[in-house]
Amino acid sequence: MNIQKSNILITGGTGSFGKYFLKKLLEKYKNIPRIVIYSRDELKQWELQQKYPKDEYPNLRFFLGDIRDLQRLKNALEKIDIVIHAAALKQVSAAEYNPIEFIKTNIIGSENIVRACLDTKVKKVIALSTDKAAAPINVYGATKLVSDKLFIAGNNIKGNRNLSFSCVRYGNV
Repeated sequence: MNIQKSNILITGGTGSFGKYFLKKLLEKYKNIPRIVIYSRDELKQWELQQKYPKDEYPNLRFFLGDIRDLQRLKNALEKIDIVIHAAALKQVSAAEYNPIEFIKTNIIGSENIVRACLDTKVKKVIALSTDKAAAPINVYGATKLVSDKLFIAGNNIKGNRNLSFSCVRYGNV
């Protein structure tokens, strides 16, 4: 798959990884037809829009939405070829105090990504994982482990679709 000719959506695109990945994409591949930043934080989206004004970056789009919302994801994935899934709740202590919220985002949200990609024409999904999912001892690691399993299992249910799901570790490096 030629990234230079692909439409890319980044979930969690206003987070630390998403912003850095966007910067690298724009530096290395100046002619990508479309990059969509998908996140639920309108302030961070606005700040990113100030950094990358539409007149200088006509291929960059901002889509306000939550991975917990399956229909919104499907709308955002229209004409997308590659999904970089970086959206997640990540704070270990917050997960221990709010486990259901982490389940809703990190597990149900990941399931929504898989479902939405199966229902659209996405060709490649790369989900960011964490070192904490390798042998989880906390809620955060456990939710990311299940998320990883959902993405890999997506390859078992894709049927004849030209679609692949993969996970990459992104931890404290």
